[in-house]
Amino acid sequence: MEYPVNPYDRRTGFLWSNLKRLWLATFLAAFSLSNGLAQVALTWQQVRDKFEATNPTLLAARIGIDESKADEITAYLRPNPDLTAGIDQINFFSEQPTPAGGSPAYRPFAFAFPSASVSYLHERQHKRELRRESAQKATSIAESQLADQERNLLFNLRSAFVTVLQQKAVLSLTRDSLSYYDHLLTVSRDRYKAGDIAKVDLVRLELQRVQFESDVQTALVNLRTAKITLLMLLNDRTPIEQFDVNGPFDFAEQISPLEEFRKVAMDTRPDLKAAIESIDKAKTDHRLAVANGSTDLTFGMDFARNPPIPVFIGFNVNIPLRIFDRNQGEKLKTQLDITHNERLRDANVAQVFNDVDSAYATLDSNLTLLRPYKASYLQEAVEVRDTVSFAYQHGGASLLDFLQAQQDYRSIELNYLNLIGSYLTAASQLNLAVGREVIQ
Repeated sequence: MEYPVNPYDRRTGFLWSNLKRLWLATFLAAFSLSNGLAQVALTWQQVRDKFEATNPTLLAARIGIDESKADEITAYLRPNPDLTAGIDQINFFSEQPTPAGGSPAYRPFAFAFPSASVSYLHERQHKRELRRESAQKATSIAESQLADQERNLLFNLRSAFVTVLQQKAVLSLTRDSLSYYDHLLTVSRDRYKAGDIAKVDLVRLELQRVQFESDVQTALVNLRTAKITLLMLLNDRTPIEQFDVNGPFDFAEQISPLEEFRKVAMDTRPDLKAAIESIDKAKTDHRLAVANGSTDLTFGMDFARNPPIPVFIGFNVNIPLRIFDRNQGEKLKTQLDITHNERLRDANVAQVFNDVDSAYATLDSNLTLLRPYKASYLQEAVEVRDTVSFAYQHGGASLLDFLQAQQDYRSIELNYLNLIGSYLTAASQLNLAVGREVIQ
């Protein structure tokens, strides 16, 4: 190969070639880095933080707290004073003689009587303070109701998160089973070529592969559906291929006693807290109804001019005679509302115990089923599959025994993964019943 005679061209070509290599390397590195960043899996805590920051239902509910706080401002406002101004004794048809004895002049305001008055309603029995107290307790109830709504939404989020983990585990299982079966098919084809098995047996083995492929595709669809549900709760538009979560997909063999969960639930359940706060607010509303039955005074002061008096000032007090209306209806209604909320509180307590006991029973039942799987069933299923497969490859087992061993292994493994998913869902249900995450 001949190089250009001009050394400058040679150096330019060498520099251009290096620049192209550098650009290509930079592009590949950036592409790899972007793919790596896109595939970062979110943990449960990251998913929860993202949910609390972006879920539109939760964000809309938080606005209600600000609205309730605005009601506190309105409740504590003082009554506005009233200003009344007027003018009387205007004579539009009056003509008054002039002092010089000339022709009469038109003077309609010669004997005008201007006046102004200011009045203010004085609220007695601390009505304004009681209104503010009632509004503040309504805000506390709204905050507890928001916490209860968040509790239920977090259960939905946790269930969707667990479903993604479960479908990932199922997909991994189906792919491993397909890979294992493909290896056995390769061995079987070699045996067929050597005349060790009949063609019909090989065909039956190859047809059986369809079931393994179907399992993989079903697991893929289920995983995509679970991710779509989780993305919906997060209000996220990330492509499914770039979204993933990660977390432990396992179970704890021991759980705390039932009484401990009951105690925690009584202390932390936000709906129970809201029920107790409703009783307190009902008592405040009853005190306000009693105060509203009292008489409020309206103080007034007026100014006027009445020639020959240049200016005079008067005072007055308006005292309503509350003979018929003493707010009897609201007093009785708010008194009954106290008892009504107490009954609702009792029903809520019963519901708390029911939720905790039911979730605990479900969780304990799942643990009873899971323990023998982990202790023996899984290992035995692997041993039976490998033993029968080895025996079939060496002519010591029938084709029917071989296929049955594969089917049993798939069923045991799939049942185990489904039981773990049920356990984690039951754990989420117990967290929901208790009011906070007591089982991760």
